[in-house]
Amino acid sequence: MKINGGGRALLLVVTAALALEATALVQFFFSQKAIKQEADLRAQSQLEATRNKIMDVIDITETAVRNNVWIARWCLDNPDSMVRVCTRILEDNPVVSGSSFALVPGYKGRLPLFAPYVFRDEDGSLKALSLATEEYDYVSQEWFAKPLETGAGYWSEPYVDEGGGGFLMTTFSMPIRDNRGRLAGVLTSDISLDWLEELVGDIKVYPNSFNVMLSRSGKIMMSPVETLAMKKTVREYISELDDTSGLAGLSSALLSGESGSMPITYNGATSQVYYAPMERTGWSMSIVIPDDDIYAGLKRMGTMVLLLQILGLALIAFMLFSFIRGQMRYLKLNRQRQQIESELHVATDIQMSMVPNTFPAFPERNDLDMAAAIVPAKEVGGDLYDFFIRDEKLFFCVGDVSGKGVPAALVMAVTRTTFRNLSASEDRPGRIVKAMNDNLSSMNESNMFVTFFCGVLDLAEGRLRYCNAGHNPPMLLTDTISPLPVEPNMALGIIGGADYVEQEIPFKHNDAILLYTDGLTEAENSAHEQFGEHRVKQALHGHKDSMAHLENIKKHVADFVGDAPQSDDLTILFIHYLPGASS
Repeated sequence: MKINGGGRALLLVVTAALALEATALVQFFFSQKAIKQEADLRAQSQLEATRNKIMDVIDITETAVRNNVWIARWCLDNPDSMVRVCTRILEDNPVVSGSSFALVPGYKGRLPLFAPYVFRDEDGSLKALSLATEEYDYVSQEWFAKPLETGAGYWSEPYVDEGGGGFLMTTFSMPIRDNRGRLAGVLTSDISLDWLEELVGDIKVYPNSFNVMLSRSGKIMMSPVETLAMKKTVREYISELDDTSGLAGLSSALLSGESGSMPITYNGATSQVYYAPMERTGWSMSIVIPDDDIYAGLKRMGTMVLLLQILGLALIAFMLFSFIRGQMRYLKLNRQRQQIESELHVATDIQMSMVPNTFPAFPERNDLDMAAAIVPAKEVGGDLYDFFIRDEKLFFCVGDVSGKGVPAALVMAVTRTTFRNLSASEDRPGRIVKAMNDNLSSMNESNMFVTFFCGVLDLAEGRLRYCNAGHNPPMLLTDTISPLPVEPNMALGIIGGADYVEQEIPFKHNDAILLYTDGLTEAENSAHEQFGEHRVKQALHGHKDSMAHLENIKKHVADFVGDAPQSDDLTILFIHYLPGASS
């Protein structure tokens, strides 16, 4: 059969239309896949960022209790001081809304019930009351019973505390044992869930997306339906729905503490759910994104492609090619950018959250004036400092991890944690440093090392013991300003079993010491001149309090460096021993 020109034209049009439609289908497939990947990245990134913010508050709250366990144990013989322990937790930790020190009924023959409670009032003031009342049976409360049962720290289910703050909260509790190992009571920190509701409610990955949080028992803590809050479990809510496609499997995954994503059918529409657990609390958080939101742009693009098909095959082919190439390039660049930003953000958070940054550091004392700061460079590094008081001794340290980036930040975190753990029971800095070197050397597969200075200032006797591990000698401020005589010793993490020389000097009232990392003395200006020790000495003249010293040094460095980029982290710790007894 012979085909005429019109037939050939029609055949050409049909062939072109089929080819164009096939191209459109291919474009639709890849675009849908790319958009789904983008939605996954956006949701998971937001979920992880929000999870990190929540876990920061969780970590702060747990640390507030754990750091005061030893004080609470001491107060078992001084019950009048128990209110002060709770007050100190709230003063040092703004995220904590209330704290209680509840004793086991009849402990040591005292009152049957004894439970002072301090909470933050609406005007920000601290108020105290007793939970040991006939109306409030604190002994049967989950926050009291569970830690005694498990013998470990415990996060309670969210609840409205009618005996204390009177608002929706959750409580972290630690059991307190006396010196004979007997369970004596429970020390707690409460956090209001108002901040959590605001944080989770602000997440808006897509216009119609919403968020759901479940408690350990499956109760709906937060959802778009406010009336469900702490009223029903997720399984009770699902049982009331007509269409529950995928919801049963989702609830099981959430209650099992799993993380991931899955599709569900809700109100007749398909949605994607991304979920992750909140460690230690038993909570689970999820972000629900309707498919209509995810693929809204794809639908609009389909209409545009259809119109462009009518206008011309060449233009359509060009646009499809440009679009697909642009989408792929965008996804690739976006993944790279998010990876870099995530790494820097995590490393910075680790570094800054691991060091004490509230000053005055010990407001209850008048024999110490301290200030410290880390001024990070463009890249995150491994500088650290730390200090705390135990048995009228100030334990402090400054260190600098070799290298930069996330590996250095992680080594910094391990170093600081090791210092805290060892110095909790050891008073001699030489032994602390030696044990730290052995620990770091045994796990140092990356061949990174840490220059480290560790000091123990006896506040009662005015004696400073210290040990230097390859770090810059601190500046000693007495009648003169000069470097502290130090044995160099070997940096930490190089060779296990190395010996470290401990040194000791008298430390009189009004003496001071400046510890720093090489980011101070090696700060360079545009002419590649270094700041040096002589400029450090000049910056230490003419000031009295520690914060003024710290700000003056930072100003001197900034004026000297000018517009030159900062090449290394700069860490400063200033300690001034004042004439006065602790209050």
